Amino acid sequence: MTAPNLHLRTISHDDFRYITSVLHEHTGIWLAPGKEALVSGRLDKRIRALGLTGYSDYVRLLRDRHDETELHHLINLLTTNETFFFREAQHFDYLRREVLPAHGAGRPFRLWSAASSTGEEAYTAAMVLADTLPAGAWQIVGTDVSTRVVESARAALYPIEAAERIPRQLLRRFWLKGREEYEGLMTVTTELRSRVQFHRRNLIEEFRQLGHFDVIMLRNVMIYFDLETKRSLIPRLQERLVPGGHLIIGSSESLNAIPSQLRMVEPSIYRLDGDARG
Repeated sequence: MTAPNLHLRTISHDDFRYITSVLHEHTGIWLAPGKEALVSGRLDKRIRALGLTGYSDYVRLLRDRHDETELHHLINLLTTNETFFFREAQHFDYLRREVLPAHGAGRPFRLWSAASSTGEEAYTAAMVLADTLPAGAWQIVGTDVSTRVVESARAALYPIEAAERIPRQLLRRFWLKGREEYEGLMTVTTELRSRVQFHRRNLIEEFRQLGHFDVIMLRNVMIYFDLETKRSLIPRLQERLVPGGHLIIGSSESLNAIPSQLRMVEPSIYRLDGDARG
């Protein structure tokens, strides 16, 4: 039997530079030289589907057509969406232990999952909020630059293996096991799903319309941003926090060299003190 041809098209330096510059311009994500295999691996199938002969043709298509639909395809394919339930669990422990008990009555607690991917982070936060706050006293907004993962998050269907990371008492309370055509899948209860909304939003564009939040989670995203993009983004996120609100970033990230009025209270957890907003 002949082995399948797994050879990927070779991407030139100029084509790589142009494709990654388009991604950076429209998302703030920077893929440095050395990521050629990642780019070619993710775009090869798309180039075949379009009937193109190689990356130079694809670059020509991007240059000539200025096609918004193709731009969304490019973003969907090149953005990283690794996530799982209760990832970096210490952040949710802090939320339950420090943040939620201090929230006063009178207005809903609002949390923004600012790079929500396929929804695991937002639904993890939803389980913690529903398990801690009075019914209906909270809202979650999830956003992502990729239309594909936003649609997946809205569908809220996950392989049953994902349940392994969810504490048993929360799994029993908030998740339903699929049957028949949904065999092997699980979905979240209406109680949680009704409190979580997902939208496509680009962090380098305007997002004031989302309102203000008690907590913003932007985890494991800024590692893909250059310093200039970070310095532009953090003050705008700060403006979306209520006084005393928290910004939570990835454990491998920090706000070093990024001017802000956010004070680190624990590694990767920052607080906007008093009425410092803006």
